[in-house]
Amino acid sequence: MSDEPTPKPAPTPTEKAEAAAIRRRWITLGEVVAVAAVVISALTFWNSWSERQDAAAERQAERAAESKEKAVSSAALLTGSVEDDGATLALSDPAHRIQQIEVRFPKALGVSPQTSMLEPQIDADWIAAPMLKLTDGGADRREGRLPVAITASYWDADVQRQSTAIYDLVWRTEPRTLQGRTLKLRGVILRERVTGNGQARIDGMWKAL
Repeated sequence: MSDEPTPKPAPTPTEKAEAAAIRRRWITLGEVVAVAAVVISALTFWNSWSERQDAAAERQAERAAESKEKAVSSAALLTGSVEDDGATLALSDPAHRIQQIEVRFPKALGVSPQTSMLEPQIDADWIAAPMLKLTDGGADRREGRLPVAITASYWDADVQRQSTAIYDLVWRTEPRTLQGRTLKLRGVILRERVTGNGQARIDGMWKAL
């Protein structure tokens, strides 16, 4: 009796076809797994990149907000003190030493920008003639507000700064003892802060008035 193994019968064409189909299915499944792995990797990379971008944008927004807050907190806030019975209005800022101011008026008044240094002030004479002309024919005692743009130059710690804001310049007309009227200044009221010199803004405000 022989111990040699019995040879396996050769696969039939049907068995060959089934084996080939199984191999194709495994290849197809492997391709799907590989594609899925690539897609998952791409999505993971995109998600990570998107999160980094969002975090960077958030940090940038926070820095911008902090910068804006610092700029606002360090901007000049002018107050006015009446002197010489309203002939002048001394301007100051408790938080800063103001070195110089430039005051702009609505172009319709025909008053050129005025500068005051060291002890900045606004003089009633700057606007008396056009304002008295505009209010002529009415009551001698009148009060109103004139939009002006004031650019202040000052030191903030060891940094020299400038800030521009729109103020209402409060004025009043009174009769004189002998004849005519006089214009007196009463104070300034902050309206808004602006970039640039503020000329276009006060021109628009004056036109609206």
